[in-house]
Amino acid sequence: MQIVHSIAQLRAALAGQANTAFVPTMGNLHEGHLSLIKLARARGGPVVASIFVNRLQFAPHEDFDTYPRTLERDCQLLAPAGCDIVFAPSEKDLYPEPQGYKVHPPAELADILEGHFRPGFFTGVCTVVLKLFNAVQPKVAVFGKKDYQQLMVIRRMVDQLALPITIVGGETGRAPDGLALSSRNGYLDAAQRAEAVQLSAALRRIEAATSAGERDWTKLEVEAMNTLIARGWAPDYVAIRRRRDLGAPCEGEPLVVLAAAKLGTTRLIDNLELG
Repeated sequence: MQIVHSIAQLRAALAGQANTAFVPTMGNLHEGHLSLIKLARARGGPVVASIFVNRLQFAPHEDFDTYPRTLERDCQLLAPAGCDIVFAPSEKDLYPEPQGYKVHPPAELADILEGHFRPGFFTGVCTVVLKLFNAVQPKVAVFGKKDYQQLMVIRRMVDQLALPITIVGGETGRAPDGLALSSRNGYLDAAQRAEAVQLSAALRRIEAATSAGERDWTKLEVEAMNTLIARGWAPDYVAIRRRRDLGAPCEGEPLVVLAAAKLGTTRLIDNLELG
């Protein structure tokens, strides 16, 4: 497995390759990331994983400076998972000058849910992902469904900009108790880790209720929010939405429930497709 740091090194390593599969990450990897590498591996061709903590998608009060940087450990995990090239640029490598050109996704998709609570987040995501796409020039790119709205935003960007890339969504990796795997789970202490499973439990209760015929979406959202608050969480949202565009739910449409909540100082997200 090669480790490269500059775009020039990356392009030299990929010279002549037409079937590259790409998995962008911010590092601090877990089994969920490795499952995405294995999905990419199954596509054939070389597999590239990027490790870059992208300043553009962090608000000033968020955890950019403290986000774990674990490159050596990450590379030890990536090699046996089937990764061929790790692209680990510094900020100077990827942003040699201030990034004045940015990708602004449409507000109706990017300023709701995560975008409402993290203004500018998806502009930062789209800008770095497009730049990484231009550097790697993959045929396939793999993203996790845990970041459901992000996956949708990236799909729309690829479609609207006519990028010759197939976007593959990997299923959310979960711990045995149901907690969605996340790099930020490492911020939880033992008591918080035991409590954290209640976020996925709240989504499963909504799934059970809708399967039993409940169609009062607002009632289900409010009940889930109140249950989390009673347990000491600070939820940003629990929202039932249409899968196709994250618009308001309606009967007969495939739906998804998405949630974000803070447990102590750690903000966790999760989602579950309904039906």
